[in-house]
Parts: sequence; structure tokens; C-alpha cells
Amino acid sequence: MRRSRNSIHTKENELVRLIRNVSIAAAAAAVLIASSVGPAMAQAVDHSHDAAAPHKLTLNQGKKWGTDEPLRAGMGRIRGLVEPQLGAAHNGKLTPAQYSELATRIDTEVGGIVANCKLEPKADAMLHLLIADLGDGTSTMTGKNAKQRPALGLVKVAKTLDQYGKHFDHPGFKPVGVGH
Repeated sequence: MRRSRNSIHTKENELVRLIRNVSIAAAAAAVLIASSVGPAMAQAVDHSHDAAAPHKLTLNQGKKWGTDEPLRAGMGRIRGLVEPQLGAAHNGKLTPAQYSELATRIDTEVGGIVANCKLEPKADAMLHLLIADLGDGTSTMTGKNAKQRPALGLVKVAKTLDQYGKHFDHPGFKPVGVGH
């Protein structure tokens, strides 16, 4: 009897963690969607002649875009989450649950960046290109893109971090250097 109670207690704890992680991911996704839909709609209305043009990450007249503390802190934390996991991912050592946990943590950081970042409009537009790529990467990590392995999602996130470092002024930010 005691053994089955412990088993039930363990299963309940796992369920609570799963629900919490799903709730965090859902909240981050909602923030991300809400923050990106408004500017995209405004751009389509204000600049309808550019709506069909592909958006490309560029520098600000040859210089890196300005940043603020919430952006630098959030991107630094995302880098800190990603870089240590690349070796394990490359060697096939991360489980689907580990990819999902990592994706949730990255999405949470992205949600914080979106909620607190106050960049000038052109820099913000460039940042949203990176945020979209981060979202694509975490979606792949969680298996939402069945055509790609979760490891490729992690690599996409790492490459996006490297693009951030090349296009945004973040003193001391080092590239992840995925080598792919």
C-alpha cells in the first residue's frame, strides 16, 4: 500500500510539473503572439506597399542596432541555456523531455524580452525577426515540426543568437558558434 501511495505521489508531482511547464509555455506564446501581431498589423496598414516584401535582418546603416537592459539580460540568459546543451544535442544525448524543458525556458525568456524591451521602432522590427526564428527553433525542439529533429531546432536557436550578436550592440556577447 505504501509503495502505491509513493507511486501515486510521484505521478502527481510529475503531472503538476507538466501542467506548470505547459502553462508557462502557453503564457510565453500568448505574450509573443500578442506583441508581434499588433506591430505586424500596424505595418501592413501603414506600409501596405511593403507588405509582400521579404523582411531581412540588416544593420542600422552599417552599425549594430541599439539594445536595452531587458534585451541584453534575456538574450544572455538564453545563450546560457543553449550553449551548454549543444554538445549533448550533437551526440544525441538529449531526450524529448529535455528538449521540451529547454524550449519552455527559452520561450519564457523570449516572453520576458518582449514584455520589457523598449527599443526604437526600427530596432524593434529587426528584433522581431530574431524572435520569430527563436520561436521556430523552440517549436522544432518540442516536436511541432515533425519533419525536423529537435536538435535542429536547438541549432536554429543557437544560430539566431549568433545573428543577434552580429546585428545588435551587446557588449561582451559571444557567439555560440555551432559550427554547422
